Amino acid sequence: MNSPAPFWLDPSDTSYQFPDVSLALQEPDGLLAIGGDLSAKRLESAYKHCIFPWYNNDQPILWWSPNPRAVLYPEKMKVSRSLRKSIKKGHISISFDKAFTQVIDACRTSRRDAEGTWITAEMRDAYCNLHRLGSAHSVEAWVDEQLAGGLYGLAFGQVFFGESMFSTVTDASKIAFVALAEQLIKWDYKLIDCQVKSAHLSSLGAEDIPRSQFKQLVSELSELPVHPEAWSNIE
Repeated sequence: MNSPAPFWLDPSDTSYQFPDVSLALQEPDGLLAIGGDLSAKRLESAYKHCIFPWYNNDQPILWWSPNPRAVLYPEKMKVSRSLRKSIKKGHISISFDKAFTQVIDACRTSRRDAEGTWITAEMRDAYCNLHRLGSAHSVEAWVDEQLAGGLYGLAFGQVFFGESMFSTVTDASKIAFVALAEQLIKWDYKLIDCQVKSAHLSSLGAEDIPRSQFKQLVSELSELPVHPEAWSNIE
Protein backbone atom coordinates (compact mmCIF):
# COMPACT_ATOMS: atom_id res chain seq x y z
CA MET A 1 0.00 0.00 0.00
CA ASN A 2 1.99 2.94 -1.29
CA SER A 3 -0.80 5.52 -1.48
CA PRO A 4 -1.19 7.93 1.43
CA ALA A 5 -3.63 7.31 4.28
CA PRO A 6 -6.50 7.01 4.83
CA PHE A 7 -6.70 3.63 3.11
CA TRP A 8 -9.93 2.08 1.85
CA LEU A 9 -10.99 -1.21 3.42
CA ASP A 10 -13.16 -3.42 1.25
CA PRO A 11 -16.06 -4.79 3.34
CA SER A 12 -15.94 -8.01 1.30
CA ASP A 13 -12.27 -8.63 2.12
CA THR A 14 -12.28 -11.53 4.57
CA SER A 15 -8.54 -11.33 5.29
CA TYR A 16 -9.35 -8.49 7.72
CA GLN A 17 -5.89 -7.03 7.22
CA PHE A 18 -5.04 -3.41 8.09
CA PRO A 19 -2.25 -1.12 6.86
CA ASP A 20 0.65 -0.71 9.27
CA VAL A 21 -0.15 1.89 11.91
CA SER A 22 3.04 3.80 11.09
CA LEU A 23 1.22 4.96 7.93
CA ALA A 24 -1.54 6.75 9.87
CA LEU A 25 -2.00 10.47 9.33
CA GLN A 26 -0.50 12.99 11.72
CA GLU A 27 -3.46 15.30 11.09
CA PRO A 28 -6.07 14.31 12.02
CA ASP A 29 -3.91 12.37 14.44
CA GLY A 30 -4.05 8.66 13.83
CA LEU A 31 -6.57 8.37 10.99
CA LEU A 32 -5.51 5.24 9.13
CA ALA A 33 -8.38 3.72 7.15
CA ILE A 34 -11.97 4.10 5.99
CA GLY A 35 -14.61 1.47 5.32
CA GLY A 36 -14.67 -2.22 6.10
CA ASP A 37 -17.20 -3.48 8.59
CA LEU A 38 -17.59 -4.11 12.32
CA SER A 39 -17.54 -7.89 12.20
CA ALA A 40 -16.05 -9.67 15.20
CA LYS A 41 -13.02 -10.86 13.21
CA ARG A 42 -12.27 -7.41 11.81
CA LEU A 43 -12.58 -5.77 15.22
CA GLU A 44 -10.31 -8.35 16.81
CA SER A 45 -7.76 -7.80 14.05
CA ALA A 46 -8.01 -4.05 14.52
CA TYR A 47 -7.43 -4.03 18.27
CA LYS A 48 -4.58 -6.51 18.05
CA HIS A 49 -2.96 -4.16 15.53
CA CYS A 50 -3.48 -1.08 17.77
CA ILE A 51 -6.42 0.27 15.76
CA PHE A 52 -9.96 1.19 16.84
CA PRO A 53 -13.10 2.51 15.09
CA TRP A 54 -14.39 6.01 15.86
CA TYR A 55 -16.94 7.82 13.71
CA ASN A 56 -20.31 9.54 13.76
CA ASN A 57 -23.62 8.52 12.22
CA ASP A 58 -23.09 10.71 9.14
CA GLN A 59 -19.64 9.24 8.42
CA PRO A 60 -18.29 5.97 7.04
CA ILE A 61 -16.43 3.71 9.48
CA LEU A 62 -13.16 5.45 10.38
CA TRP A 63 -10.20 3.54 11.85
CA TRP A 64 -7.64 5.23 14.11
CA SER A 65 -4.25 4.63 15.71
CA PRO A 66 -3.10 7.85 17.41
CA ASN A 67 0.46 8.65 18.37
CA PRO A 68 1.27 8.81 21.23
CA ARG A 69 -1.04 6.25 22.83
CA ALA A 70 -2.51 6.64 26.30
CA VAL A 71 -2.08 3.56 28.48
CA LEU A 72 -2.31 2.60 32.11
CA TYR A 73 -0.22 -0.13 33.69
CA PRO A 74 -2.58 -1.70 36.27
CA GLU A 75 0.04 -1.72 39.03
CA LYS A 76 0.53 2.04 38.52
CA MET A 77 -3.10 2.93 39.16
CA LYS A 78 -3.32 6.16 41.19
CA VAL A 79 -5.99 6.44 43.86
CA SER A 80 -6.22 9.95 45.28
CA ARG A 81 -7.01 10.58 48.92
CA SER A 82 -10.47 11.86 48.05
CA LEU A 83 -11.20 8.86 45.82
CA ARG A 84 -9.99 6.49 48.51
CA LYS A 85 -12.41 8.13 50.95
CA SER A 86 -15.20 7.72 48.44
CA ILE A 87 -14.38 4.02 48.04
CA LYS A 88 -14.34 3.51 51.82
CA LYS A 89 -17.85 4.92 52.14
CA GLY A 90 -19.06 1.64 50.68
CA HIS A 91 -22.09 3.21 49.04
CA ILE A 92 -21.06 1.93 45.61
CA SER A 93 -20.95 -1.77 44.81
CA ILE A 94 -19.14 -3.22 41.80
CA SER A 95 -19.98 -6.05 39.42
CA PHE A 96 -18.45 -7.44 36.24
CA ASP A 97 -20.34 -8.43 33.08
CA LYS A 98 -23.71 -8.17 34.78
CA ALA A 99 -25.21 -5.36 32.67
CA PHE A 100 -23.14 -4.91 29.53
CA THR A 101 -26.00 -3.61 27.40
CA GLN A 102 -27.03 -1.11 30.08
CA VAL A 103 -23.46 0.16 30.36
CA ILE A 104 -22.93 0.71 26.65
CA ASP A 105 -26.34 2.37 26.34
CA ALA A 106 -25.49 4.68 29.23
CA CYS A 107 -22.16 5.51 27.59
CA ARG A 108 -24.03 6.34 24.38
CA THR A 109 -26.35 8.68 26.28
CA SER A 110 -23.53 10.44 28.12
CA ARG A 111 -21.61 10.92 24.87
CA ARG A 112 -24.71 12.30 23.18
CA ASP A 113 -25.12 14.86 25.95
CA ALA A 114 -21.46 15.86 26.07
CA GLU A 115 -19.76 15.34 22.74
CA GLY A 116 -22.19 13.98 20.19
CA THR A 117 -23.04 10.33 19.68
CA TRP A 118 -19.96 8.50 18.43
CA ILE A 119 -21.19 5.15 19.75
CA THR A 120 -23.47 4.55 16.81
CA ALA A 121 -26.21 1.93 16.77
CA GLU A 122 -23.97 -0.16 14.51
CA MET A 123 -21.11 0.05 17.00
CA ARG A 124 -23.41 -0.77 19.90
CA ASP A 125 -24.62 -3.92 18.16
CA ALA A 126 -21.06 -4.93 17.22
CA TYR A 127 -19.75 -4.65 20.78
CA CYS A 128 -22.79 -6.42 22.20
CA ASN A 129 -22.01 -9.24 19.79
CA LEU A 130 -18.40 -9.28 21.02
CA HIS A 131 -19.74 -9.49 24.57
CA ARG A 132 -21.79 -12.55 23.63
CA LEU A 133 -18.63 -14.05 22.10
CA GLY A 134 -16.66 -13.41 25.30
CA SER A 135 -14.32 -10.65 24.07
CA ALA A 136 -16.11 -7.53 25.33
CA HIS A 137 -16.64 -6.90 29.03
CA SER A 138 -18.19 -4.38 31.37
CA VAL A 139 -17.69 -3.15 34.91
CA GLU A 140 -20.74 -1.79 36.69
CA ALA A 141 -21.03 0.57 39.66
CA TRP A 142 -24.30 0.37 41.58
CA VAL A 143 -25.97 2.60 44.18
CA ASP A 144 -29.04 1.10 45.84
CA GLU A 145 -29.29 -1.45 43.02
CA GLN A 146 -29.38 1.33 40.41
CA LEU A 147 -26.66 1.59 37.76
CA ALA A 148 -24.64 4.68 38.65
CA GLY A 149 -21.55 4.32 36.48
CA GLY A 150 -19.36 1.88 34.65
CA LEU A 151 -17.15 1.16 31.68
CA TYR A 152 -16.68 -1.36 28.91
CA GLY A 153 -13.89 -2.57 26.66
CA LEU A 154 -12.31 -5.56 24.97
CA ALA A 155 -9.89 -8.14 26.35
CA PHE A 156 -7.36 -10.01 24.24
CA GLY A 157 -4.54 -11.91 25.86
CA GLN A 158 -3.21 -9.82 28.73
CA VAL A 159 -4.41 -6.46 27.40
CA PHE A 160 -7.67 -4.70 28.24
CA PHE A 161 -8.68 -2.19 25.58
CA GLY A 162 -10.85 0.41 27.28
CA GLU A 163 -13.59 1.94 25.16
CA SER A 164 -15.85 4.23 27.17
CA MET A 165 -17.10 5.02 30.66
CA PHE A 166 -19.96 6.96 32.21
CA SER A 167 -21.05 8.18 35.61
CA THR A 168 -24.27 9.59 37.07
CA VAL A 169 -22.97 9.60 40.64
CA THR A 170 -19.75 11.31 41.72
CA ASP A 171 -16.71 8.99 41.43
CA ALA A 172 -18.78 6.01 40.23
CA SER A 173 -16.82 5.50 37.00
CA LYS A 174 -13.50 6.06 38.79
CA ILE A 175 -14.37 3.46 41.42
CA ALA A 176 -15.32 1.04 38.63
CA PHE A 177 -11.98 1.71 36.94
CA VAL A 178 -10.04 1.11 40.15
CA ALA A 179 -11.91 -2.15 40.68
CA LEU A 180 -11.07 -3.17 37.12
CA ALA A 181 -7.35 -2.46 37.57
CA GLU A 182 -7.24 -4.41 40.83
CA GLN A 183 -8.99 -7.37 39.22
CA LEU A 184 -6.74 -7.27 36.15
CA ILE A 185 -3.67 -7.48 38.38
CA LYS A 186 -5.08 -10.67 39.90
CA TRP A 187 -5.53 -12.05 36.38
CA ASP A 188 -1.97 -11.15 35.33
CA TYR A 189 -3.02 -8.48 32.84
CA LYS A 190 -0.16 -6.14 32.03
CA LEU A 191 -1.75 -3.25 30.14
CA ILE A 192 -4.88 -1.13 29.83
CA ASP A 193 -5.29 0.76 26.57
CA CYS A 194 -6.85 4.19 27.21
CA GLN A 195 -6.56 5.35 23.57
CA VAL A 196 -6.25 9.12 24.13
CA LYS A 197 -5.24 10.71 27.42
CA SER A 198 -7.70 12.94 29.26
CA ALA A 199 -7.59 14.74 32.59
CA HIS A 200 -9.95 12.10 34.00
CA LEU A 201 -7.68 9.22 32.95
CA SER A 202 -4.47 11.05 33.88
CA SER A 203 -5.76 11.46 37.44
CA LEU A 204 -5.96 7.66 37.61
CA GLY A 205 -2.43 7.11 36.32
CA ALA A 206 -2.75 7.01 32.54
CA GLU A 207 0.36 8.04 30.62
CA ASP A 208 1.38 8.56 27.02
CA ILE A 209 3.81 6.20 25.30
CA PRO A 210 5.02 6.20 21.68
CA ARG A 211 2.79 4.27 19.30
CA SER A 212 5.77 2.10 18.33
CA GLN A 213 6.18 1.03 21.95
CA PHE A 214 2.46 0.39 22.28
CA LYS A 215 2.54 -1.70 19.11
CA GLN A 216 5.33 -3.86 20.51
CA LEU A 217 3.55 -4.36 23.83
CA VAL A 218 0.23 -5.30 22.22
CA SER A 219 1.96 -7.65 19.77
CA GLU A 220 3.47 -9.56 22.69
CA LEU A 221 0.76 -9.31 25.34
CA SER A 222 -2.37 -9.85 23.23
CA GLU A 223 -1.21 -13.33 22.27
CA LEU A 224 -0.34 -14.51 25.78
CA PRO A 225 -2.60 -17.05 27.49
CA VAL A 226 -5.51 -15.75 29.51
CA HIS A 227 -5.74 -16.44 33.23
CA PRO A 228 -8.08 -19.45 33.70
CA GLU A 229 -10.35 -17.48 36.06
CA ALA A 230 -10.50 -14.30 34.00
CA TRP A 231 -14.02 -12.90 33.59
CA SER A 232 -15.64 -15.69 35.55
CA ASN A 233 -16.37 -16.44 39.20
CA ILE A 234 -15.85 -12.81 40.19
CA GLU A 235 -16.98 -11.90 43.69
